[in-house]
Amino acid sequence: MHWTVVKAIVPMFRFFEKMVDPYVAYPERDTPPRRLWPFLWELSQPFKKLFLITAIMSIIVAVVEIWLIYYMGRLVDLLSEFEPQEFVTEYGWELAGVAAFILILRPLVQGFDTALLNNAILPNFGTLIRWRAHRHVLRQSVGWFENDFAGRIANRIMQTPPAAGDAIFQVFDAITFSLAYLAGAAFLLWQADIRLVAPLLVWFALYAWLMKWTMSRVGPASKASSDARSMTTGRVVDSYTNIHSVKLFAHHDSELDYAKDAIEHTRRTFAAEMRIYTTMDIMLTALNGFLVVAVVGWGVLLWVQGSASVGIVAAATALTLRLNAMTGWIMWALTTFFRSLGVVSEGMETIAQPISLVDNPDAKNLELTDGKIEIQNLRHHYGRGSGGLQNVSLTVRPGEKIGLIGRSGAGKSTLVKLLLRFYDTEGGQILIDGQDICDVRQDSLRAHIGMVAQDSSLLHRSVRENILYGRPDATEDEVIQAARRAEAHEFIHDLQDPGGRSGYDAEVGERGVKLSGGQRQRIALARVILKNAPILVLDEATSALDSEVEAAIQDTLYGVMEGKTVIAIAHRLSTIARMDRIVVLEDGQIAEDGTHEELLALNGQYAGFWARQSGGFIGTEEAAE
Repeated sequence: MHWTVVKAIVPMFRFFEKMVDPYVAYPERDTPPRRLWPFLWELSQPFKKLFLITAIMSIIVAVVEIWLIYYMGRLVDLLSEFEPQEFVTEYGWELAGVAAFILILRPLVQGFDTALLNNAILPNFGTLIRWRAHRHVLRQSVGWFENDFAGRIANRIMQTPPAAGDAIFQVFDAITFSLAYLAGAAFLLWQADIRLVAPLLVWFALYAWLMKWTMSRVGPASKASSDARSMTTGRVVDSYTNIHSVKLFAHHDSELDYAKDAIEHTRRTFAAEMRIYTTMDIMLTALNGFLVVAVVGWGVLLWVQGSASVGIVAAATALTLRLNAMTGWIMWALTTFFRSLGVVSEGMETIAQPISLVDNPDAKNLELTDGKIEIQNLRHHYGRGSGGLQNVSLTVRPGEKIGLIGRSGAGKSTLVKLLLRFYDTEGGQILIDGQDICDVRQDSLRAHIGMVAQDSSLLHRSVRENILYGRPDATEDEVIQAARRAEAHEFIHDLQDPGGRSGYDAEVGERGVKLSGGQRQRIALARVILKNAPILVLDEATSALDSEVEAAIQDTLYGVMEGKTVIAIAHRLSTIARMDRIVVLEDGQIAEDGTHEELLALNGQYAGFWARQSGGFIGTEEAAE
């Protein structure tokens, strides 16, 4: 029996849950609305019809509640006018009809209204916001992420949808219902005796003033509290993410102090918010006392004077007691509504920021034919006016392998970031096969470039998933072959995570923390080998490898480079001595450009670097000869 009921109810839930598709296609905007109501209005478009139906149902539920109170008053009057047998004869069928309505129709109406809110709106509205917010944030540039805490960004994406859902819930569950209920109560009292409306109107005016006073303070206080929580989350996540540094430098106590400042600020802002609620509650209790005494007392006075029946007094009493019970709920609903809007406003500071680095409206896919890279008068200073690159011009011929060296801060990584269009240039241009990279789609540009970075952070997923990131449609054999070429297969075979997964199924931890630096770098290399892009960028690709593994992988690296256009950054000169050309950057400009032998003969910066490193790394002596 129980299972039969469950099977009958589940399709009903599914009907409501599928009324709106939270993943429905929508026009993505690079510049979303920055003001609260336009922002919510845009997100609400798929729900417009559903919101209208829900508002109507809230009004119907309120009307039913008012009608029940009216009918209780009518019932009291009838009971006082008729003898029991006469009453049953005269109004028995009416009572049976009302009972059937209360037992059958009212639960259906109430259930339909509740299902619209709980099953159709709340799960889907929050999901829609979270999905669109994540899509929007994921389109932001690398530089945008570098200017904020990852924890705070994630916190806002997770906080905003339920807050927006709470706001919508209160609109229909409390605000629409209470307004309809108040209007119905005023109408009912007016029908009974117009003088009973006067104390209700006085109470409502005072109640409206209290609401205005509360709301004007709750919004800013809620936003300040939400900001403080986000800051706390950002600081705590920052400590956890960099736990190795915290432990290495023995900064346990200073990290606690750093977090305590934010936690204390959160406590103070939350305490300030709670003061408003306490004040509101005290004033509301006094107002409700006035409502009960004024309406019920006046009703009793009218009854004493013979101007009102017992039923009218009973209905007025029931109404005021119901309003007395509702007002705290309504006020709390309103404060929840505005507090939720404050959280949404705080979240908008992240999820409604315009996309700063966008594709041109007519951008096309990069059509790579030869792999020729032309860098012309390139300038970029990260908006500071100094540092970065200054008027760099460089041509990398198809299939040519360029080694890029220079002191820290010389501009090597900046050049690579601009080539990948992680930032837009401040001047000059970069062409690939004659196409300005600013005029092609970013995804198509990066699809043609394989990169192994110095900081080879991995996704918190399995080894297989990390390698497949290079080419998701690759076969298992291709994954293993890429791992073998990267000298990674042997150690992968021996991996086991705390969940009991092993080998290629083992998870590597956040940013790959469960692996050594060398292991992470080899998996990152396997990923790039699998991608097999025609342009290859190596940014200290072997920096985390010991000399023995580096020597074993050198031949693999040169094999991977075969037939590709390559830019390799390295501090270990042994890794780039065999490049076709070596470019030396100094203070954001090209200081030297030539082959290994030409630069040694020049006896300049490169020769000085080489002299300091010669004999220190495997393969150096052979390269020198």
